[in-house]
Amino acid sequence: MIQGEVIYQLLLDALKTGEACALATIAKVTGSTPRDVGAKMLIYQDGRSAGTIGGGKFESLVVSEAMRAISDGKSILKTYPLHEASENSFGAICGGEVTVLIEPQPRPPLFCLVGAGHCSQALAKLANECGFAVDVLDDREELLAPVYFPSPVLCLSNPAPEEFIKSRRWSQRDALVLVSRNYHIDREALAAALETGGMGYVGMIGSKKKVMQVFDELAARGFSREALTEVRAPIGIDIGADSPAEIAVSVMAEVFMVSRGTSGRPLRASLLRSSRKERILSRNAAYTG
Repeated sequence: MIQGEVIYQLLLDALKTGEACALATIAKVTGSTPRDVGAKMLIYQDGRSAGTIGGGKFESLVVSEAMRAISDGKSILKTYPLHEASENSFGAICGGEVTVLIEPQPRPPLFCLVGAGHCSQALAKLANECGFAVDVLDDREELLAPVYFPSPVLCLSNPAPEEFIKSRRWSQRDALVLVSRNYHIDREALAAALETGGMGYVGMIGSKKKVMQVFDELAARGFSREALTEVRAPIGIDIGADSPAEIAVSVMAEVFMVSRGTSGRPLRASLLRSSRKERILSRNAAYTG
């Protein structure tokens, strides 16, 4: 039987790999029950589970509730009667009752950086401060040192970016940002991203010439122009950014604009529109008064 410490390790592994899950823990028991208080089970988003809190129909009901909790992000505390006396009985005849705490474990959104240069370092710092889990992919191990990317940024020299992208379960909350030293690396990473899909934001740094060359080469491979036009490239919002820190601000602003479906217009514009509308209404009222 899987012990609690193993469950916690599996939970950490799931969060590291970007897989949402829920932790089910027996919080209270009354009478005869198959497991005692503290027994745990981990339920994954696709319905797989590890560990057991009792098995049978009872456990399948908990799995269903866990799937719902993962979906809406809300914890559940529910009592299951394991006897025939309750109107909520489901056929169990153990004789007791079990209260289960189901805690969804939604992972933080991922900010994945392909490349570990100056812009990547500035972006990793800002993305982490904005609540993202940050992964950095680069085969130059000397650039992945803590002096450039302090904890909790996860730095990986293996696998290759395209392999990492294809192996991960992405969500619309995630961002993939291509800022490598070589356009060939960005091209292959972008190809993997287009094949895999699922991330809410995909952006690639570079000049217009580089962007068009990458797009042309991928189009020649069969990628549609429509899919390529969804890629944010050149990356960022035009704020005249020059330094890595300024570029990071530009890119993060675009990531939030895309992920939250906002316009990116200055907030002042809405105030000016409101003021203009008020002046018009006031003027009309004066004419009709």
